[in-house]
Amino acid sequence: MPSARSSVLYVSDLAYPAKGRRYGDEDVFLTSRLREDFDVAVCHPLDTAALMTGFDAVVVRNSGPVLHYQAQYDAFRQRALADGVRVYNQLSGKGDMAGKQYLLDLTAAGFPVIPTVDRAGDLHRLPDVDTYVVKPKLGADSIGLEFVSRDGLAELSYDDRLVQPRIDFRYEVSFYFVDRTFQYALYAPRPDRRWDLEPYEATGRDREFAQRFVDWNDIAYGIQRVDACRAPDGELLLVELEDLNPYLSLDVLAPAARDAFVARVKTSLRGLIGQETVRGAAEAV
Repeated sequence: MPSARSSVLYVSDLAYPAKGRRYGDEDVFLTSRLREDFDVAVCHPLDTAALMTGFDAVVVRNSGPVLHYQAQYDAFRQRALADGVRVYNQLSGKGDMAGKQYLLDLTAAGFPVIPTVDRAGDLHRLPDVDTYVVKPKLGADSIGLEFVSRDGLAELSYDDRLVQPRIDFRYEVSFYFVDRTFQYALYAPRPDRRWDLEPYEATGRDREFAQRFVDWNDIAYGIQRVDACRAPDGELLLVELEDLNPYLSLDVLAPAARDAFVARVKTSLRGLIGQETVRGAAEAV
């Protein structure tokens, strides 16, 4: 008899050499737990478009920077939207999934984000600091990031690049959500060691900060990570809204917290799979 279990194509670059992170270990663990409830097959991101037909959902996890295979990713995305494939995270995200434009949009809307501009005429909107961070709008994993002095900004080409003040922050903290529900928080107490993470007890105000960005985003089903820094004045500022393939640092969690997260992801996936498939959704995104 055919299996009554839903089938999932799990996308991961198991061998990607991520600095400070072990993609393969995390995805081996997560797929082992998902197999308790789903039929799971694992594939490399370059193989996704060719293999995704026939699965109830495609789960994009630690697939590495899309910048390394942009054409193939764009083809997968276009086909998935046109064919109504259920993708987790949903492809409607407005965060890193769509580039860094959201940093400009959130700055303009007055959200608590590191001030961001993309043209010389707006530099006056940034605080006067010694060093600025320049990053590509389609960058990821610090690819293409550089530091520029105030004087150096005058010679900068702004084609598809963003400029932000370099913040002398106290620490970075990440808030992890499934769908729009907060799950846990981790922080890097040493600014120079981004991936040496420890559990973080988020205050109510912290959670309200992170929730604003998740609620702003257009993802009903999926995992999001809100990365923030604690500024010198004590306030949190958004660094990134990771809504494509955020690394989860599950190895840092206590077993009970890890189990709770996995259970919530399973529930979320069931919810996505239960949604009516809509073909031609590309025009609505």
